Amino acid sequence: MRIAYLDCASGISGDMMLGALVDAGLDLSTLNEAISSLGLAGCRLAAEPVKKKGFRATQVKVEYPPEHAHRHLHHIVAMIDGSRLTERQRDLARRIFTKLAEAEAKVHGTTVQKVHFHEVGAADSIADIVGSAVGWDLLGVDRIVASPVPTGCGKIRIAHGECSVPAPATAELLVGMPLAESSVPFELTTPTGAAILATMVDSFGPVPAMKIQRIGYGAGQRELETQPNLLRLLVGETADSLSADQVWVLETNLDDISGELVGYATARLLDAGALDVYTTAIQMKKNRPAVKLTVLCQAAEVDRMEAILFEETTTLGVRRWPADRHVLNRRPHQVETPWGRVEGKIGWAAGGPARFSPEFESCRRIAAERHLPLRVVYEAAQNAYQPEPDNSSFVIRH
Repeated sequence: MRIAYLDCASGISGDMMLGALVDAGLDLSTLNEAISSLGLAGCRLAAEPVKKKGFRATQVKVEYPPEHAHRHLHHIVAMIDGSRLTERQRDLARRIFTKLAEAEAKVHGTTVQKVHFHEVGAADSIADIVGSAVGWDLLGVDRIVASPVPTGCGKIRIAHGECSVPAPATAELLVGMPLAESSVPFELTTPTGAAILATMVDSFGPVPAMKIQRIGYGAGQRELETQPNLLRLLVGETADSLSADQVWVLETNLDDISGELVGYATARLLDAGALDVYTTAIQMKKNRPAVKLTVLCQAAEVDRMEAILFEETTTLGVRRWPADRHVLNRRPHQVETPWGRVEGKIGWAAGGPARFSPEFESCRRIAAERHLPLRVVYEAAQNAYQPEPDNSSFVIRH
């Protein structure tokens, strides 16, 4: 399995991400070809070797003529949809921008459709995100792991005035990620960098077991007094053909609670972000029939899940332990059926064929609207899936 590790010792930004990808062997002209198809007149990437605290790295800058455009999400999506990117690259770029829009909408109390991008709607941020989406697609990794993320500290000035680091949208994007303490008095992680992490990273932690094949160093624009301003990208192979990560298992036995309360607790746990919740029929002391309620969640969600279990059930104690798991690599995908679009996921093992799984709610909605059997919609969605051709128009420089 091909794996990548992002060492974010000095945070992450869009230009640092591009620098690390180019330094790891991605062809700059290929990225410029992709960006030129967006319709941003005169916008291009330029790369140069630099040193940060004595360490060599690649610094990528976006060159573009002055502009005063502040774009909404639909403007940017239209640019992406009209580009020459592959569908896989368009999908990744759209998802990164959607993450940004959701964070901005929450911060400003508005909707995704009404979010008015300021800094991240400028040509340089669009080039950073689209270039990163194309670069990661061409890198062709099956799993991405990142280190805990430092944000820096102090104050920064944005379009809405002065605010603390991390900026509000950045903080929203970092929810659920492990942060690293940093006393560097600057913004180390930008909204663009945080959106890339939130969209792409599968897990956080130390460098995973792998055989390193290439290393890329992306330089930030600022000179830091205490450390090199670098993002390090490690790319390698593991012997495992499946993605692996760690989840937590929480469970409790219940023999004095109604089925309605168990059902409500299950719904609350899933709404709060549990990966899975299920019940098992068991028998407790004195031959009492009971139910075992089991929750699977990420490490960052353990406390929240336990709080819900104690609040919504009669339990006096919850068992917990970490569990390693293997999962197919997967990403969101859409197919067109005779009755409309169906959302779902593509799953695959490294080197193996992909398969499409329709989402229940998407199929249920169409079945209800069109008065069709759910089974018919499921079958149509599965038959509509066409494996994507390998995007050989963009290549990695070796």
